[in-house]
Amino acid sequence: MPETLTVQDSVELAVVERSGFVESRHAGAAVVLSPDGEVVARYGDADALILPRSSLKPLQAVACITAGAVLEGEQLALSTASHVGTDRHAAVVRDILTEGGLTEDDLECPVAWPTDTATRDAMVREHDQQARIRMNCSGKHAAMLRACVATGWPTKGYLDPSHPLQMHIREVVERLTGEKIAHTSIDGCGAPVHALTLTGLARAIHRIGSASDRSPFALHRVAGSLVRAVREHPWTIEGPGRPDTIAIETLGVFTKGGAEGVMVMVAPDNTTVALKMLDGSARASTLVAATLLQRAGALTDEDLTKLIAALSLGVLGGGVEVGAIRVAAGL
Repeated sequence: MPETLTVQDSVELAVVERSGFVESRHAGAAVVLSPDGEVVARYGDADALILPRSSLKPLQAVACITAGAVLEGEQLALSTASHVGTDRHAAVVRDILTEGGLTEDDLECPVAWPTDTATRDAMVREHDQQARIRMNCSGKHAAMLRACVATGWPTKGYLDPSHPLQMHIREVVERLTGEKIAHTSIDGCGAPVHALTLTGLARAIHRIGSASDRSPFALHRVAGSLVRAVREHPWTIEGPGRPDTIAIETLGVFTKGGAEGVMVMVAPDNTTVALKMLDGSARASTLVAATLLQRAGALTDEDLTKLIAALSLGVLGGGVEVGAIRVAAGL
């Protein structure tokens, strides 16, 4: 088995406080890179392997575009999203498919209800059914299919780790992280997800987040265009009122959360954070990532205050706020 993050190699990153009592503690690991990409801070074992889950999507999206998928604006941003399945999200994903001569039936992600409550309620009232296009990874899958169409690869079985698309994604991941992939698992959406160190993940996200869409190098141009699309269309990356969208709107960062408490965030000056909550909880991930950027001098105290006000970090008792999710005192 590969060396994964352990309790012994973790540090306390956040706590949940209720009426002055610390009710829960979130431990994990994190790494901070300078604007030049050098490691400036480590918390816990940043060289242990983790599964990036959806925080891998920016790398997968870059790979799809370099393989030939032609996407711009909202479509490009949706290719790296974990969206909440609103009608607006579904419409953009449907356009990605249609413009490639594809349909929803070509998607190989699972069927799902939207995670946006209002959208789901409306669908239930209309007696609609779960659909692949509503699954939070459908934008990534649509981009994968468009890459297959553009390159002439089979669209059937595009999730198989031995499929040419997945081999190309693997090569791009290794190039961006500077690491050889030690282990491959299957993500919740059915796509391969590759084990990386937090440091390798941070390195890759820094390279994407600091890239220019005017670079003479194709890979950098693609990465720069992807980041610009996400910052121009923050609603795509998750959805209104959701942590990733709030952080982009409030701070101008490039950020991408992943399941099981993974988070990557790039500040406007290119300072980069990657973290993993060992217990898999994501409720403090955005707060901790932004706090580490603030402590590195990449965000101001005012930035952090605005973000905290916008996020749902309060702990309620009888409908009244009696505590909050906070960064750990020793962080």
